[in-house]
Amino acid sequence: MTANSGGFIRANGIDIHYVQAGQGVPLILLHGGLVSTNPIWAPTPVSYAGHMQTLARRYRVIAPDTRGCGRTVHDGGVVTFDQLADDVLALADALDLDQPLIAGFSEGGTTATIAGIRGGQGRFQAIVNDAGYDAFNPQAPSAAMMRQTLGGSPTATEADPDAFAQMMTHNEQMRPMFELLKADQDGGQGDGHWAEYLRLAFHRTTQPPGYTFEDLAKITAPTLILVGDRDDYCTLDDAVTAYRQLTNGEIAVLPGTGHIITPAKIDQTLGFFGRHLQAS
Repeated sequence: MTANSGGFIRANGIDIHYVQAGQGVPLILLHGGLVSTNPIWAPTPVSYAGHMQTLARRYRVIAPDTRGCGRTVHDGGVVTFDQLADDVLALADALDLDQPLIAGFSEGGTTATIAGIRGGQGRFQAIVNDAGYDAFNPQAPSAAMMRQTLGGSPTATEADPDAFAQMMTHNEQMRPMFELLKADQDGGQGDGHWAEYLRLAFHRTTQPPGYTFEDLAKITAPTLILVGDRDDYCTLDDAVTAYRQLTNGEIAVLPGTGHIITPAKIDQTLGFFGRHLQAS
């Protein structure tokens, strides 16, 4: 296998774009919202793109673009977390991955966990949910935060790309991320796709996914709840609640860390997977 490869594979009725690197035990890696697997995101702290080679030194990393995001085209209608989880399960089947590891950040963490629920016993060797457990709390503050971010108001009922663009361009720190978002989404699927992506993301990130913390008890694979103690979206109380529902769970809280991916989080992920692979 080359150091970096990938392409498209037909799974769950769509052509899923993915990148991969490394050899050995397969690790499915799921990106968060607003970003994709595009390497242009590597300098940002909300993407796995800058950590691919670190992970690939230990595992065969397979990182797909979410349905409707990056270079994976959606076939119409809303996109639910059930669809995203089923995409992951179908991707694993299409690539003949036997009991892969799976990890995701933010929205990707939610998808990884729901895939663990829907996939049943023995589907994954271990799961890492990095700051994606808030979705299992129907009263989580993150839903209103996403309505504000994507819809321009905490009571918005649909995405407002114009309001989003105004907010991002008027914030000096966020403006570069907006430019990356447009370059990524429009480059992958045509001019203006960034606005359609916001509409798809709004639907699934502003309402409960149909699962609660109690559903985490259905997961039999070892599962790590990972979060920073300064995360504005995922509370520590919810982290503990999620951890206590797991039958084979661990929890790690990173000090001085917000809603981002850091080298320390990657170290925690590698350590967790290593322990459970040795124990199996």
